[in-house]
Amino acid sequence: MPTNSRRGTKKSTSKKSPSNLHVIDHPLTQHLLTELRQKETGTERFRFLLAQLGELLAYEATRDLAMTSVPVTTPMEKTKGNRFAQKLTIVPILRAGLGMASGMVQLLPEARVGHLGIFRDEKSLQPVHYYEKLPPTVHDGPVLLVDPMLATGGSVVGAMRLLTARKCQDIRLICLLASPEGVALVSREYPKLPIYTAALDRELNAKGYILPGLGDAGDRQFGTG
Repeated sequence: MPTNSRRGTKKSTSKKSPSNLHVIDHPLTQHLLTELRQKETGTERFRFLLAQLGELLAYEATRDLAMTSVPVTTPMEKTKGNRFAQKLTIVPILRAGLGMASGMVQLLPEARVGHLGIFRDEKSLQPVHYYEKLPPTVHDGPVLLVDPMLATGGSVVGAMRLLTARKCQDIRLICLLASPEGVALVSREYPKLPIYTAALDRELNAKGYILPGLGDAGDRQFGTG
């Protein structure tokens, strides 16, 4: 599992926060997140920032991936280099996860991409699973599960049940914002799941939205709000 001794990553020190929570407090991450939160930020700029933050969070989440040595011939001589030891799969939860996943693919162009369709019922706040397309061998390597808003945590728990049922073992959750309630639920259900986020926000409102948050990430990136 990932270590916590890394520059730009802050392991939560709150007694109420689990040890698997990693808040990426790098200045660049926080600078971009601040602009993303602004209600004046338009759709085009929101998408751009979302993709950039996806890259930065993926960079931190993949810091300790297993590597294998390979021969390399440079213009000067033969030497050795390193490559990922296993295939990596990026799995965004539709639809909001697509924007961050696009940035991750730019950083990790050889990664496979699966999709999980899960939405939150607005009345019950429970997850509803409606679509799934994963590589047949998704369990053969690390999985980056992507959901920009870890709000109630229901969608992530639903996605985790699907992935663990397919024998995925090395799963890392990447979210833009997290609520204490969502972190608590996910950590209770999957205490060994590393959670990488740019911010742990204050709370959820009565409708299950993160406060202070940034609104609906799906609506803002697709212009449907």
